[in-house]
Amino acid sequence: MSRFFIEKYSSLVPYTPGEQPKDMKYIKLNTNESPFPPSEKAINAASEAINILNLYSDPESRMLTEKVAEYYGLDYENVLMTNGSDEILYFAFTAFCDKNNPAVFPDITYGFYPVYSEFLNIPFREIPLKEDFTIDINDYFNAKGTIFIANPNAPTGETLSVADIRKIIEANPDNVVVIDEAYIDFGGESCVPLVKEYDNLLVTQTFSKSRSLAGARLGMGMASKGLIQDLNTVKYSVNPYNVNRMTSAAGYGAMCDDEYTKKNCRYIEECREYTSAKLKELGFEMTNSKANFIFAKHNGADGKKIYLKLKEKGILIRHFDKERICQYNRITVGTKEQMDALINALTGILEELK
Repeated sequence: MSRFFIEKYSSLVPYTPGEQPKDMKYIKLNTNESPFPPSEKAINAASEAINILNLYSDPESRMLTEKVAEYYGLDYENVLMTNGSDEILYFAFTAFCDKNNPAVFPDITYGFYPVYSEFLNIPFREIPLKEDFTIDINDYFNAKGTIFIANPNAPTGETLSVADIRKIIEANPDNVVVIDEAYIDFGGESCVPLVKEYDNLLVTQTFSKSRSLAGARLGMGMASKGLIQDLNTVKYSVNPYNVNRMTSAAGYGAMCDDEYTKKNCRYIEECREYTSAKLKELGFEMTNSKANFIFAKHNGADGKKIYLKLKEKGILIRHFDKERICQYNRITVGTKEQMDALINALTGILEELK
């Protein structure tokens, strides 16, 4: 760092994105992207928006917001579009956390939660997952802070039921509960309908995974009108034109092609189960993932060695060095052809490591 970097951030450990190496052509199974291109409707809508990029984007993304609200059975005032779901999470940390309202989240979860806490100088409490990497909902009753739960969780893929989330919300009536549903479309049950019942619930989602728009950077938050007003206060103080024209148009096109989204999600779910069965045959064990990834370890081979060997063979997966999960790897579910290539590579690697 330079001598000008202020002391406040000198010890900050930033979030580490998944690798994007350019040294060779890889099968990318490390960043939970969709293996499918965007919907033709999304592509066409974004292409039309190119012609008016000389004008600022609509700060409300009105057409898209109306479409999302209609899709989820909400009012317009219940929805806020953002530059990826990371931005709505940043807004939530900013709006609902301080020294009197610390952030509360699992010890193994999305890496941005502790980063935002540190960056915004917010005290936080990490609650250990159980031995099987599931959440004990009793740990979140009367949590005395703003709760952040990824559901399905990342990187484990484990999921809470809507009934359990309802219990957490009701046990924390004076604090906001944020449910991060980035991976909900791959087998989980969304708690968006609860937005109409509870004024302390914020649900965040992304277009990056199920709707194949990771490169567009589009996310959203759904909550009571009061919470959305709070988040808009932060947004208009930081980045009023946060969603560009092409992204907003692409998002609208994607929302108009739900059949395409659902077909791709069903394919990923089937491919996840197919790959899980093949991994079990090779001696892997894994969590019960309801996301577009598998979280797996092999008791006879070191997790990091598996990751490095696969990289040598042109297959990228995600390895984490955190002590509790250092033997696990997170594997994005791609096409069946990509997963067969993974299984074939792993078969050879396990023979090498014997």
